[in-house]
Amino acid sequence: MNEVTKEASPHFKLDERLEADCEFVANLGVCSLLLMNNASVPWFILVPSVVQATELTELPMEQQQQVLHEMNQVAAMITSLYSPDKLNIGALGNVVSQLHIHLIGRFTNDPAWPNPVWGQLAANAYSEAQLEQQLTHIRACLRTWCTV
Repeated sequence: MNEVTKEASPHFKLDERLEADCEFVANLGVCSLLLMNNASVPWFILVPSVVQATELTELPMEQQQQVLHEMNQVAAMITSLYSPDKLNIGALGNVVSQLHIHLIGRFTNDPAWPNPVWGQLAANAYSEAQLEQQLTHIRACLRTWCTV
């Protein structure tokens, strides 16, 4: 895995809505990994660092395969750290057109279950202590066994 760093391609710019709603976790290779700042569910977003990409199918096959590999790593990390009842994975792009993939651990007792999380969850930002704890655990997992 690359160093857990905030550096991405110098020409790549993260959509301002994703930047406002999320915390940076790590660069995995092709993608930056973000944590949605809502403690209701473990909600991660992978953003391929590809300028002007809006659809996964627009990427060259090698990059698509790398994105899938990184999705599998994040899914394994979510399963290991949170033990969700269900894992939701989706790339919608209706509001934020920049290519990004949501990976969300879902629980039968979460506030939105069984509905999709979009528009269903009240604002529930992590406290500074919670956020630091989450980022520490996630980055440790990525460094230890989530290899690219």
